[in-house]
Amino acid sequence: MMRSRVTVTTMLFILILSLMTAFCSAKDNKRPDTTPVSSCPSCNDKGQAGMWTYMTCIPGAPGAPGRDGAKGDLGSPGKTGTQGPRGADGKKGEKGDPGIQGSAGQKGQQGDKGDSGTASHKNWKECTWTSYHGTDSGQIFVSEQLRLSCDFVKKNANSALHVYFAGNLMIHDCTACCSRWYFTFNGAECNSTGSIDGVFYIGTPSNVNHNFHNHRHIEGHCNNIQKGKVRVGFWVGECKRGGYKLGDAFTGWHNAVNRIFIEEVPRAQQ
Repeated sequence: MMRSRVTVTTMLFILILSLMTAFCSAKDNKRPDTTPVSSCPSCNDKGQAGMWTYMTCIPGAPGAPGRDGAKGDLGSPGKTGTQGPRGADGKKGEKGDPGIQGSAGQKGQQGDKGDSGTASHKNWKECTWTSYHGTDSGQIFVSEQLRLSCDFVKKNANSALHVYFAGNLMIHDCTACCSRWYFTFNGAECNSTGSIDGVFYIGTPSNVNHNFHNHRHIEGHCNNIQKGKVRVGFWVGECKRGGYKLGDAFTGWHNAVNRIFIEEVPRAQQ
């Protein structure tokens, strides 16, 4: 009798369990997780034997995705990254237009004095003679017999000639007389820097004996002389001013060397 009651009770429990399982699957088909029986109101009761508290429900089909949430707040700036490698050089650009000329700068300070330069080869000539000339008016020739002048070859058109005479000159046996010695270039006196000459005057009475042979020096520069051969002459004659009579002139003395020096030089600064 006792065994029959247990069998009936077991069958009733299995039937009730099947019904509860079907009911929980219909109610909780949206959750994929294992859920306590307490979420199924009708499954939370104890069985007749008081043995079950939880049951596992079968998960349902996934629901549709939800809508996008609201935009979040701006985050804080990140740290500066490390410098990247240098890029390749670009193509050369086109040449730009010339700029406007700037204003003149201030004058700089004077530089240090430079070293002495090497002297270039000079172009010069010297004519000498020892003969005695008693000409009062006319050209004094280097060779009286050959009547030679002191010719010179000038190499540049924009240069100047530096000349001088060094020798013995004298006038005597006259009162208030004057003689002038001067240079000519191709037959004419210098007109760019003025005549290159020297004057000798005596104003004492003629009864006083004057016989002084003194060394004289006449020197100067002349511009505006063409390039090529130049005939440099040395002359004696009347003085240009004063109306004095011509003196008794002597050029040179016994065995004393007289010389005419000629040199081509750069023009003087303006």
